[in-house]
Amino acid sequence: METSRVFSMPPGFGFHPTDVELISHYLKRKILGCQIDLEVIPEVDIYKYEPWDLPAKSLIPTRDSKWHFFTSRDKKYPNGSRSNRATAAGYWKSTGKDRNIRLNNQIIGTKKTLVFHQGRPPYGKRTEWIMHEYYLNEKQYSGAPIEDIFVLCRVTKRNGLNQEEEELVSPR
Repeated sequence: METSRVFSMPPGFGFHPTDVELISHYLKRKILGCQIDLEVIPEVDIYKYEPWDLPAKSLIPTRDSKWHFFTSRDKKYPNGSRSNRATAAGYWKSTGKDRNIRLNNQIIGTKKTLVFHQGRPPYGKRTEWIMHEYYLNEKQYSGAPIEDIFVLCRVTKRNGLNQEEEELVSPR
């Protein structure tokens, strides 16, 4: 379900949720079917689009290079657990290790870092597009079938990486 509603924000306002807020407020409510106060994150099948096409799908016009989307998990194989992250022009490659997101010393979710590569593996060329996938801790799924579970994605376009980011996306 894609939406074309766009919000008009006054100058200076932005959408900068923390990792905890993305999981505990937005993702958890989406998965449990609860009302979200203000619908600012659209549902988009992001793997049908190239990363440079995604900013136009955002509900919040921004000068920031970060956009947020809900997307359902797409399986690479019908009976497998691997996700399909290929687009027509390239693929999202997982990099680094998954990081736990904690609230009050309890794990509420996981953050996975991916980098977009143009072309096909193993010859794809790394780009400046980075995505963080946020997953709710499976104990909080409340019995929902895994196929129906959403992830929340933060897509970012980097113009020159700082040292910390370079370590996250460098092949090891």
